[in-house]
Amino acid sequence: MKTGRELVGLGGLVMALLLAACGSGSDSGSGGGSVAASSTTIPVTREACTPFGAPPRPLLAPLDSVLNPSCVPGGEKLERWADSEGTLRDACLYTPDAASPEHKLPLVIYLHPSLVGSDLTLAANFLRSTLDTEDLTGDPERPGFILLAPYGRVTARYYPFPDDNASPGWDNWYRQMAPNGQARTVNGESFPANVEAATIDHYLDEVIARGIVDEKRIYLMGWSNGSAMAMLYALNRPRIAAAAVYSAPDPFEAFNDPCVQQPVTTKALNDTQLQLTNPQVPIFHYHNDCDIAGLCPNGQYLRQSLIDGGATTIDDVIVDTLLQPVDQCLDICGTDPLAYYGGLDDPSGYLQDLPGYSLGLANHLRWPYGQTSQFFEFLRDHPHR
Repeated sequence: MKTGRELVGLGGLVMALLLAACGSGSDSGSGGGSVAASSTTIPVTREACTPFGAPPRPLLAPLDSVLNPSCVPGGEKLERWADSEGTLRDACLYTPDAASPEHKLPLVIYLHPSLVGSDLTLAANFLRSTLDTEDLTGDPERPGFILLAPYGRVTARYYPFPDDNASPGWDNWYRQMAPNGQARTVNGESFPANVEAATIDHYLDEVIARGIVDEKRIYLMGWSNGSAMAMLYALNRPRIAAAAVYSAPDPFEAFNDPCVQQPVTTKALNDTQLQLTNPQVPIFHYHNDCDIAGLCPNGQYLRQSLIDGGATTIDDVIVDTLLQPVDQCLDICGTDPLAYYGGLDDPSGYLQDLPGYSLGLANHLRWPYGQTSQFFEFLRDHPHR
């Protein structure tokens, strides 16, 4: 059975060939596959979609205005910044005393999961406790790293209930990823940049401006929805050296996403494809053989789709409930490569995958304690060359 992305991809290919035959692709001879070359015409084949996936997810402003991080303990709360939608954004910065312009340290950008923010999850995964000691350089004279934790927004999401709204998270469904908040004009219409990516850009620039960051070692880490956003961001930002994430849904196709896209390294034929601008970034994905909503096969599907699109090969590590490495997903927890959507509008998804929504949920909610060194080792071994 073909998946949604395969079906729209086939349809998109047929449409693109027809357009080319009719002379409709005015920039088809530009070559090179650059963003500039693909920025003016991307045929939209699905009524509900944009050239960059689903429209931006709507903000739940009353809740968003009251949910923000404390950055306690030990963090600096950076100055609030208004994104292009006018939403005030937040970020926490945790800086070891050793960091200075004379003693630059690697920077890890951590993106929290949806439902809960950075305060709770940084307390749960103990990343802050390693700031002064973790080796991300291989240089015994330069231990430690700087930790930047931007904060998401309270928006609607294409995830199962109760993770579909009313909590902070990241919009990885609208994928206009031009840097520094740049709008792109496509098909005669201006499309703003993804505000999550623009927020990360803003705070990353602010920290780099302090002169304390080893710019060859700027990394991404994330958990769940934060992992999906971390991968989407890393795959589109050349200054990111590598990413190491835990339990990520596919940022291009999972659950009830109405505007799935195939990631590619060349010019997008139409809205069923998304051109990546940092496609070979090294990625480490650590996830459970029994994960929430049958998410394990979705992680393998993501890995294969990146390979099919000519992009990076994810370093994929699957573990069982005891965090022991295994070779494959646990079928009893789900076999659907798009995972099992369950919501108040369609509770059948819960019934189809009871193990995934019980044991898988428990696995998904616990950080892989004692295994974080694998994440850091991967990052350390993948600086910008």
